[in-house]
Parts: sequence; C-alpha cells; structure tokens
Amino acid sequence: MLEIVTPTSLSSLSNSIANTMEHLSLLDNNIPGNSTLITAVELERFVNLRSLALDFCDFTAEMARVLTDNNHVPLQRLSLLVHNVSVMHKSLDNMPNDEHWKALSRKSTSLRVYIMAFDIKSEDMLKILKPSIPLERIHFDSYITCVSGAIVDLISRQYDKFLTHFILMNDVIDTSGFPDLSDNRNEDPLVLLAWRCTKLSLLAIHGYTVWAHNLIAIARLRGSDLKVLEVTEESIDFDQGELADQDVDPVHNLIEQVSLGLGQPWHAVMDIESLSVFTEPNRHFYREMQSFSEDI
Repeated sequence: MLEIVTPTSLSSLSNSIANTMEHLSLLDNNIPGNSTLITAVELERFVNLRSLALDFCDFTAEMARVLTDNNHVPLQRLSLLVHNVSVMHKSLDNMPNDEHWKALSRKSTSLRVYIMAFDIKSEDMLKILKPSIPLERIHFDSYITCVSGAIVDLISRQYDKFLTHFILMNDVIDTSGFPDLSDNRNEDPLVLLAWRCTKLSLLAIHGYTVWAHNLIAIARLRGSDLKVLEVTEESIDFDQGELADQDVDPVHNLIEQVSLGLGQPWHAVMDIESLSVFTEPNRHFYREMQSFSEDI
C-alpha cells in the first residue's frame, strides 16, 4: 500500500487478519515529523510474520524484542530503508543494539536482512551497522553523501558470512571526479570485499572510481560465483602504466580479463539507465524487497 498507509491503518485490522498475516511492508516518506506507521504494541498481534519491511528509524529495540517472543514465528526476512529525511526527522536512539540482533538471530537462524541507505552520513552508518546483523544485501544510494572506504571495509569484515548483494550508487551531478575508495590505502576496499565475502553474487557500482586492475582482481577472486558485475563505463579508470603500453588496448584487455575471470562474457554498462538498479530509490527498494522475500 504505497503512500496511502496512515498511522491508524494497522489498528483498523481485526485480530484474525493480524494473526494470519505473513508479510508486512510499511513505507511512507510523506508523513512528516515523528509519525510512525507501527508501534511495538501493534506488532505483538502479528504473530505469523515471516517478512517485514520498514523505515529503519521505525524498527526499534522494543520491536526486536517483540519479534523474539515465543508466540511469534521466526522472522525470515527484514528489509530496512534508511533515508536521510527520516533520520533528520526521527532518531536513531531507539534502534536495536547488538544484543537485540543476536537474540533475533538465535530465534531464527535463517533470518536475513536487506538494507538500503540513501544519503546517510558515515557516522550514522557506523551506528547502524551492528556486528550481529545477518546482513545479506546492502544498497547505498546518494546525491550528496558518498560512502567511505572505511564503511566498505567494515561491511566486508562484519558480514563476510552473509553478504550476497553489494550496490554502490552515486548520482552526482558533477562527473569531473568520482570519489576513489582506494585513496591512501594499501588495498582497495572493493577488492577486499570480493576476497572476504565468499557468497557475493551481485556487485553493482556507479559514480565511484573503479580502477581497471582492481576490477580484474574482483572478477578473478569471485569467478563464476559472481553472477552479476555491473560497473558503468564512466566509473572505470586506468592507471598510467596501462595507458602507456602501446601494444595493448587497455579497454579490450579489461573486457577480456574480466570475462576470463568470471567465466562469461562481460562488458561495462554503457548507459546508466541500463543498470538493473537504476530507478527511483523507493521503487527499487520495494521491488528488491519483494524479490528478497519471495521464496519464504
């Protein structure tokens, strides 16, 4: 029910409906201020929930506690949208701590989490990314606030056993210089992500500098297990050594080496609108959340 849900919508449902509902998605960026679409008390009625999608600021520690109660079936999928507008109007003070996430994971060993973060500052992401979140998919999208290499590094260390999807979008207006996550680092954070996260099957990048030799390394590290590698052509850069070699066409060499690494034909995405994730963020979250939850 996109954009027509109000804070009173759930309370109007009968107990018999609430008790049988297995999937609940409550998202609405049109409600200003501190309004929330669901409370922990209301969530107590939804004892058969297997999949839940919420604004991250609405998913409180008390909700996490309710979901671990014995009368609730184990939650399988949790999709959370972290939006800068929501963080400004609401608060991160009531979010679950690491112990709450541990309790949720004990209740359901198959619980997996999908997070989409839109224009969220690094200091807020550091608060949000608790070590015990069973994070399977994360999508960063921004117009203003770029993701730091430190955040990518943290994700690759904390969620190496779970992470399958990593999406990095930067819809900058000024394309004269994309941020380089490998700046002043011995190892590129994206290469480390591919090395540590052995279940990684989708990597999509636009608006961040991806060096050609690092792209080849990523393809070789994950091989045919990396089913989708989408990088826009304008995001790829070559170092001077690659450009100076007169005998080798650097673009042709990149395509050849990445294709060999992946075990399938590969080429850069020529047009940003051809990206599978290029769409209005809320709509993408909704579509991705559905595919994330469809098998349960």
